[in-house]
Amino acid sequence: MRIVILGAGPAGLYLAYLIRRRNPRADVRVIEQNPPDATFGFGVVFSERALEFLDADDPETHAAIRPHLIGWRDITIDHRGEKVRIDGVGFTAIGRLHLLQVLQERLEQVGIVPQYNQAVASVDDLGAADLVVGADGVNSLVRRTFEGEFGTTTQTMSNRFVWYGTRKPFDTLTQTFLETPEGHFNAHHYRYSGSMSTFIVEVDEETFFRVGFDAMDEERTRAKCEQVFAATLGGYPLVTNRSLWRQFPRIWNERWSHGRYVLVGDALRTAHFSIGSGSRLAMEDVIALDRALEANGEDVPAALAAYEAARRPIVEKLYAAANASIDWYERFPEHMKLEPYEFALSYMRRSERVSLEELRRNSPRFIAGVEAARAKA
Repeated sequence: MRIVILGAGPAGLYLAYLIRRRNPRADVRVIEQNPPDATFGFGVVFSERALEFLDADDPETHAAIRPHLIGWRDITIDHRGEKVRIDGVGFTAIGRLHLLQVLQERLEQVGIVPQYNQAVASVDDLGAADLVVGADGVNSLVRRTFEGEFGTTTQTMSNRFVWYGTRKPFDTLTQTFLETPEGHFNAHHYRYSGSMSTFIVEVDEETFFRVGFDAMDEERTRAKCEQVFAATLGGYPLVTNRSLWRQFPRIWNERWSHGRYVLVGDALRTAHFSIGSGSRLAMEDVIALDRALEANGEDVPAALAAYEAARRPIVEKLYAAANASIDWYERFPEHMKLEPYEFALSYMRRSERVSLEELRRNSPRFIAGVEAARAKA
């Protein structure tokens, strides 16, 4: 069987590794338009237990990733100058480039070197293949070519976000919300190594245009964001990496495959960065796809049907949670009218998956703070 994987992000690299590990004679090509050290953004965040699936299925790769992980136990919500600590919510993070490098090394160990710097204009240019995997992200060529067949829907959200790094270390995953005379600002920030943190700035549409971000270049935008978050950054500068304003695209496909073509990761559906599940979902997608291929041998249609049947119920639940989180952020200036503890509670329950009883059990100090604040009101 000849397999072509378009895209050398975590999903494409890991799928190629899994297939070749299982079948050393498999004919697998990975094609990527960017160089091997190119990456959008800085850190990738996982929930504390999100990589358990990897440890169970592939302990060697998990062991290769684990030394690069940075972990912490709590979330901090900074609102109106008050820092509300939410206990019992663990996370880990890794530099996106470190993750790619680990997976590149794993792939080399099974004898596959991706074809980098290979822009593909048409799926016809991929050559003969029994299976073509679209692991090519949000702007997927495979998905765009067969949008009607996949049943693609895309909704562009109104908020703008820009992705930075900073050398300031943060103790926890922190959400800082600021109201200024120019508008409302939010920063998602967390450390992902001993020397670097991710720092994502998000604004609502009204603030974006009032500040004039639409007329600023990358350097002026960086300087303005440093000014707004000066107290949070504590004198540390922001670091750019293609740090341009973007609007999040909410993407879904009613059908996951078409003929010999199949989608995985962000090409299939997007999960908002606020729930930190994009890379996890992509890697779980390809594990399921590899298992389906193994179970169905050369029968590609049966394998693709089995892949979708196994993954769809899980993905639909996470996608619903991600959409609820998006909707919360799209209205974050409204939520900022709440007092700090009530605001933090609204944040924690934004995905509609966490009950008050669960928070009471898992985050007792936080809930005690909520109740104390209500008693004072």
